[in-house]
Amino acid sequence: MNHSQLRAFHAVAQEGSFTNAANVLRVSQPTLSGHVKALEEGYSVTLFHRGSREVVMTDFGRALFEITQRYFASEAEVQRLLSTAVGLISGCLRVGADSPFAVVPHLAALKGRFPKVKINVDFGNSADVLKKLLANEIDVGILAKIVPDRRLHILPFRDTKLVVFVDRGHPWSQRRSIKLEDIADQTLVLREAGSTTRSIFEQALNEHGVEPAGVLEMEGREAVREAVAAGLGVGVVCDYEFGYDTRLHKLHVKNAQLKLTECAVCRRDNRNDPVVSAFLEIIEQTADRDQERAA
Repeated sequence: MNHSQLRAFHAVAQEGSFTNAANVLRVSQPTLSGHVKALEEGYSVTLFHRGSREVVMTDFGRALFEITQRYFASEAEVQRLLSTAVGLISGCLRVGADSPFAVVPHLAALKGRFPKVKINVDFGNSADVLKKLLANEIDVGILAKIVPDRRLHILPFRDTKLVVFVDRGHPWSQRRSIKLEDIADQTLVLREAGSTTRSIFEQALNEHGVEPAGVLEMEGREAVREAVAAGLGVGVVCDYEFGYDTRLHKLHVKNAQLKLTECAVCRRDNRNDPVVSAFLEIIEQTADRDQERAA
């Protein structure tokens, strides 16, 4: 049994596409197709019905895929266990995140436990992070409001809420909270389209029939913060991201459920990679400790 041929079949079955499978395995499509064809010819079987737009497994292909799922998961688990036992986990972890606050502590924990691991981090809004994850440009994404997808392994690890904030000269700077309806005569300073924070807040406004006096769109979280500090409007941010800035004042919204869940997300076909698995385990352990403290 040829391991490369079997892995090629498994990747195509997982991705539903020869092109996507070739990208995942980082080989050319002709090479991948050759491996699958050789496997079929070597055992006189047909594994896929090849159409012009899609690839569909045969009954025999589906039966083999059930086995290869267990086979490659077990192989990765063995590799991960042996690497962890002798402290050999190394390599490069590519991470995309919608906020440094959500990811940096976990990266520090990973580096402390496995110093040989190299880390690359790319920040962007949730839509950008998800796009890069699906394109295999990053290994793990840290983002919120993820829609279930069979291609993804999703690990929720923290619930948080949104707050609004204003500059210290704003009339609200002496208040602790507002109602959502108070936004009606304010200019909102929001991040670009694709931001989960923006999406959740705009959905709440629509549900309450509230329309702000205006919207000022800024590219990135820091731009929003600086615009609000300059008195250009009211900003929205996750509570844990607000931090400490003497120019700004935070307020809670009393009558709206402005909650989101931060998740660590990877591709299912990459779930058992030793570095990815180690990082997800660290995040999960941190989440468990936080829940214990909250209880």
